[in-house]
Amino acid sequence: MKRWSSLQRELYNIIDNRINIQIHLSKYRMDSQYGSTDLPRYWITLGDEIIFDYPKQFVDASTDGNCIKNLSGRKQWYPYGTDISDISDLIREYIDTPKDIIFHKHFENDHWGLTNILKAADKRIGIRRLELLKRKTNNKAALKIIEYRINYDCHTDNS
Repeated sequence: MKRWSSLQRELYNIIDNRINIQIHLSKYRMDSQYGSTDLPRYWITLGDEIIFDYPKQFVDASTDGNCIKNLSGRKQWYPYGTDISDISDLIREYIDTPKDIIFHKHFENDHWGLTNILKAADKRIGIRRLELLKRKTNNKAALKIIEYRINYDCHTDNS
């Protein structure tokens, strides 16, 4: 797997640069009397708002916060087991998918609702397809990005 900075740079090349979206990966060091470990985190912001936050929005409340559960139901005992490398692999697959099939492709390994967010931000996907995605998805983060892109285009077309 390439370094995050390389993957992030490639991802930013396909994201509509008119929207203020940022995608981050970070590891926070946790030291205790029992040892130390890294706490990985993926998050996406639209403006000042965090619209995707792994692992925070995937915490399984029934386990007192020790477990995260993705949308497919797979559980990991955080921070010792995470989906971080799987999320990076999914982003890599998305970037490598040819633009003529990206909109209709079903990404089998998307267990976090991430590809609809990426599609909503992808500059290769035009307004007509964004309208279709808006009707197909209930992903709140993707819907926010779609609204922003559609409104941006409407405002710039009328000026």
